[in-house]
Amino acid sequence: MRVAVIGASGHIGTYLIPRLVDAGHDVIAVSRGKRDPYRPHGAWQQVTHVTADRDAEDADGTFGRRIADLDADVVIDLICFTETSARDLAAALTGRVRHFLHCGTIWTHGPSARVPTTEDRPKRPIGEYGKQKAAIEAHLLERAHRDGFPVTIIHPGHITGPGWVPVNPAGNVNPAVFQTLADGSELALPNFGMETVQHVHADDVARLFMDAMANPSVAVGESFHSVATTALTLRGYAEAVAGWFGREARLTFLPFERWRETVSEQDANITYDHIAYSPHCSMEKAERLLGHRPRYAPLEAISEAVDWLVRAGTITP
Repeated sequence: MRVAVIGASGHIGTYLIPRLVDAGHDVIAVSRGKRDPYRPHGAWQQVTHVTADRDAEDADGTFGRRIADLDADVVIDLICFTETSARDLAAALTGRVRHFLHCGTIWTHGPSARVPTTEDRPKRPIGEYGKQKAAIEAHLLERAHRDGFPVTIIHPGHITGPGWVPVNPAGNVNPAVFQTLADGSELALPNFGMETVQHVHADDVARLFMDAMANPSVAVGESFHSVATTALTLRGYAEAVAGWFGREARLTFLPFERWRETVSEQDANITYDHIAYSPHCSMEKAERLLGHRPRYAPLEAISEAVDWLVRAGTITP
């Protein structure tokens, strides 16, 4: 099939594009053209590259038409963050595609209440990002059930892999947390370190997009989580990372409002977002309907990212 991928050079696209090419699809990679994928692969020489500034083209109302005019059988949207943008693209693609796949987020859910959280739980997001993604999901699924629009939504957790800093054991993305654990120095965690994070390897997300594409009869009109099958507590995560460097984690615990005084405002805000949700989502639906099971356990996925940080000199053992 002819497949257009919007946001092709990012975390997921880095793994998805080679998988699509290896499967024999005619691939169009749509991006701003401002960065290379996180991993080199010969498949990128076999795709058609289209440069587009989505924000600017959304503003002047031309982006949806631009994508529709690519005449793709399948469109995969990895970088849609507002309901308006999603509505415009869906309207332009109606009657023009066989399958439309949208990348959502597990943050469409609110804070975990009954775990593991399933896709059908009520949506009560607490931040603007999650609220917009929940509105996008509601609109697209309504279009699917009312008008037959062929949409599938994939909701990743905390995407990780070589090439970028994963969400760390303090719930933010400051690599200094990993260095502290590698040094065997004391690390303060908020509260009792029992809030959870739920990572997923970018290649497992790419695999789920492929599995949904391969099974449109059951995937259309549905949303699926894409996470590792288990979540990690901050405390357990910190202890594991310290062990990778031959250390025993030296942890202290502070009430969140006191803890936030020990870090930058940016780190505190990112941590708050993660621990307020404390996600623990189920992968049962993807396995039941699509036969999909993640290949990476959370610590396996994170270890690849940490190994890359060591090779890059960001962490010094």
